[in-house]
Amino acid sequence: MTIRPFVPWPDVRLRTAAAPVAAITDDIRAIWADMIETMDAMPGYGLAGPQIGVMQQLAVVDCSDARGQAVVLANPEILHASVQFREHEEASPNLPGVSAVISRPRAVTVRFLNAEGAVEERDFVGLWATSVQHQIDHLQGRMYFDHLKPLRRKMLIAKAEKLRRRG
Repeated sequence: MTIRPFVPWPDVRLRTAAAPVAAITDDIRAIWADMIETMDAMPGYGLAGPQIGVMQQLAVVDCSDARGQAVVLANPEILHASVQFREHEEASPNLPGVSAVISRPRAVTVRFLNAEGAVEERDFVGLWATSVQHQIDHLQGRMYFDHLKPLRRKMLIAKAEKLRRRG
């Protein structure tokens, strides 16, 4: 397993939809293993392929207290989202130093391919739901700050750029 480097904003890959995964192979499982190691090293609650330059619909999520409970997802899609929302402060290692409170559905039902290559449907609630939605956004070429109003988004990106220049 390897900790992989993050693609820095504004790399075009962060704005490009990832390709669907045709089948779960040992290579895909190895990428997931690297993704889990990279996510745990951040530390963070999830990671999507494009964040590390893997342009496939692959994501990992682990919001457990003890860690080691990562869910691996290929081709995830939201089937149902609750009408209740929850707010959570979100960030991304691709745009370090900034974060924003984002409102997302409190619970989602997601269909995906699991590590065995089987289609699975699972309900995610609370922080798990937030993280899964955040990763699906990445797979579709969206960033968390796309949920902000334009002026707030512009200010957040400008602040991140200023922090990056200070180095």
